[in-house]
Amino acid sequence: MWGLLLGCVTGIIAIVFTFLLRPLAPAGVARRVPHHYDAYMGIKGLLLDLDGTLYVGEEPVAGAREALGALEASGLALRYVTNTTRMPRRAVVERMRTLGFLVEEDEVFTPAWAASRLIGDRSCLALVEESLYEDLGRVRLTKDSPEVVLVGDLGEGFTYARLDAAFRCLVDGAELVSLQKNRYWQNKGRLSLDAGPFVAALEYASEVRAIVVGKPEESFFRIALEDMGFEAHEVAMVGDDAEADVAGAKNAGLSGIQVRTGKWRPGGDAAEADLVLDSVAALPLALEGER
Repeated sequence: MWGLLLGCVTGIIAIVFTFLLRPLAPAGVARRVPHHYDAYMGIKGLLLDLDGTLYVGEEPVAGAREALGALEASGLALRYVTNTTRMPRRAVVERMRTLGFLVEEDEVFTPAWAASRLIGDRSCLALVEESLYEDLGRVRLTKDSPEVVLVGDLGEGFTYARLDAAFRCLVDGAELVSLQKNRYWQNKGRLSLDAGPFVAALEYASEVRAIVVGKPEESFFRIALEDMGFEAHEVAMVGDDAEADVAGAKNAGLSGIQVRTGKWRPGGDAAEADLVLDSVAALPLALEGER
């Protein structure tokens, strides 16, 4: 009997020590998703989402500024990406600097900037906020026989006359480019129509399929990769949006890192995420452990 009791006690002690001595994940790293860690051995650059990842509203995420400093010091190339279509890149950079993120304008990607790379110096009818004109580079703005119709979020500016003019240009052979194709957005506590329904209407009427340049479209990530000079497998996307950030990046061949800040909610982890973190503050340690 004493031998049996001693054996039970010994077994319990062994289990306790096994639990206490097991390897611990870096702080802030979700323990359940280490199955793709080997992918980070070849990471040379990062694309980082802005609102919801580096800051939420007018407040930086705790530890985000320090994390970016550590990532830059490690030699990783960093680029910053946003789907905003109502603010030019210059204004995005000004906002980031106000929040303490010392970035350069050529490190920030917006849909309007991506569209300018795609359109080049072709003529364009632009259904976008006038503040975005400065981001369109060599694009030649016109209302007469444009080669491209560009659509962003115009809000109440989407009048019948404007949409009808765009429709006629498309029927005459113009290409349709959309900065994004979101169905709706949160506007002062209520849902409002975004650019997507208007793009869909133009597609339906003209039978011209839109080229979408914002996240989660593959074309957006291709332009970013071209600017960085890296292959898709050498770059990871970091963001709070499971669809636009993580799934979009994975579809384009990049690694996807989900952060549990911003619009993330419990149960909202992307199934295809290579890594899930409590916040971007945990990113340097998480990547260091896998390099």
